Amino acid sequence: MIRLFYLVSSIDSAKEISDDLHEHGVTDWRFHIVSKDEAGLYTHKLHSASILDRTDLPRYVERGAIAGLVLALAFIVPMALLEILQMPAAAWIALFIFVVVAGAWVGGFGGIQGENYRIEPFHQDIEAGKYLIMVDAPKQHIPKVKELMTKNHPEARLQGQDTSFNNPFASRRRRKIKQA
Repeated sequence: MIRLFYLVSSIDSAKEISDDLHEHGVTDWRFHIVSKDEAGLYTHKLHSASILDRTDLPRYVERGAIAGLVLALAFIVPMALLEILQMPAAAWIALFIFVVVAGAWVGGFGGIQGENYRIEPFHQDIEAGKYLIMVDAPKQHIPKVKELMTKNHPEARLQGQDTSFNNPFASRRRRKIKQA
């Protein structure tokens, strides 16, 4: 899936885009709107971006799980193979899983506090009152979505595109959205 990023300056424009996307078969699961006016999105019945889309929670949970996996592989597996502690295999497996899950849980604390690395380039625009519309579409439908947006909503400026999947290793400082 590819995520397209559009900026519009009015909630009415965002509502028109939402209605148009619905008419063309794009469900709420495939587009999200980020705005500092959450109440306005709610009253206009627009699909606001979830906490998973607005924060870095998923990316940091993935990072934490990877760190937990590395720790478990580095310490738990050798201890189990060398039989340092006399424990049944089920206990070692449970301990391994616990370390991975604990890593994910601890990682989530860092991610819940930070803005999503894909939304961060648009932070100033969102704070200025603009609406960021993120549309997810399969690669083969991207030209159709771009054409629809250009034809029906010229006020919506395509700001860039990226994959809709998280990259746990993406750098926050160097991460840039590919310009359209």
